[in-house]
Amino acid sequence: MTRNKLLVPEAHSAVNQFKGQVMNRKGYQASTPEEVKYEVAKDLDIPLRRGDNGELTSKQAGRVGGQIGGSMVKEMIKIAQNKLSEEK
Repeated sequence: MTRNKLLVPEAHSAVNQFKGQVMNRKGYQASTPEEVKYEVAKDLDIPLRRGDNGELTSKQAGRVGGQIGGSMVKEMIKIAQNKLSEEK
């Protein structure tokens, strides 16, 4: 269960689509953006399961989320930099 809430809830599907695109470029071929976290966890050798993951440490969960979120932020920064350079 995710507790992150988007400021604009209507953007949820677009954010998930962006997540899938970014992670596909990084080599993860999940069938849905939701599946990306399981692929990342497997790649990092973290035992993430569907359902209760109460045995995971904060560090393990953070590594999975950080890999995904960090990649998305880096991509957004690249997009912004390209837009700014186009405006010059």
